[in-house]
Amino acid sequence: MIKLGLDIGSRNTKIVLFDATNSSISHYAWQSTDISARSSALALIDSAFRINQLKAHDVSAIGVTGYGRKLMQDMGTAFSEISCHAVGCHFLFPGLRTIIDVGGQDSKLITLNEFGKVVDFAMNDKCAAGTGRFLEMTALRLGCEVSQLSALAAEAAQDLILNSTCVVFAESEIISLMASSTSAFDIAKAVHHSVVKRIQAQMAGLDWTAPVCFTGGVAQNSDLAYCLGNALGHDLLIPPEPEITGALGAAILAR
Repeated sequence: MIKLGLDIGSRNTKIVLFDATNSSISHYAWQSTDISARSSALALIDSAFRINQLKAHDVSAIGVTGYGRKLMQDMGTAFSEISCHAVGCHFLFPGLRTIIDVGGQDSKLITLNEFGKVVDFAMNDKCAAGTGRFLEMTALRLGCEVSQLSALAAEAAQDLILNSTCVVFAESEIISLMASSTSAFDIAKAVHHSVVKRIQAQMAGLDWTAPVCFTGGVAQNSDLAYCLGNALGHDLLIPPEPEITGALGAAILAR
């Protein structure tokens, strides 16, 4: 029995095909979300069907989450992002108790009980600080790809502090540091520490405990994950493909 999950995010749209019989992921993929989020989702579905030689009747249920979930309600059931990330991460790490999900435009913190049920959550969707957008801005200023920030930061010779918690003002700080010949290594590390501080500030309002799962596209940044784990005093659980946990949860929840 194959179930399909979609996570239509502001930056990327993700798909997961979940084999409910074997409780395993049989396919996953993602692409940038187009101006038409629905078109992005349909393109991923078409590709998944073609690659796996499936027809519509081969899929028993479809679940959709993300900011664009209401665009696909005619095809499947819409679920909240909190529920989907909780279910997806708990499937991968049954013992976890806290989830830190950092995407392109927002961040979500979720606490679970021993049975994997959501206890509490906090969400930042109003400010780009502490999200992938901050890293994208940094990479643009440093003239590199976002994927290169981790390697840059790992070579930092000193720990600098960005005083601004707002991305707009932090960008001005970065420009000033560049003007004073501060290395790209040190700037990248400072940005990572700034993102970590923002996440910690969000977590202060939650009664969280370890084990902690770090997921979302930003979790692919190994240096930021290292800094976050150090700051929290715990090793982080990171999914092999951290970007797809929301889509995985949507597929598992689909009925």
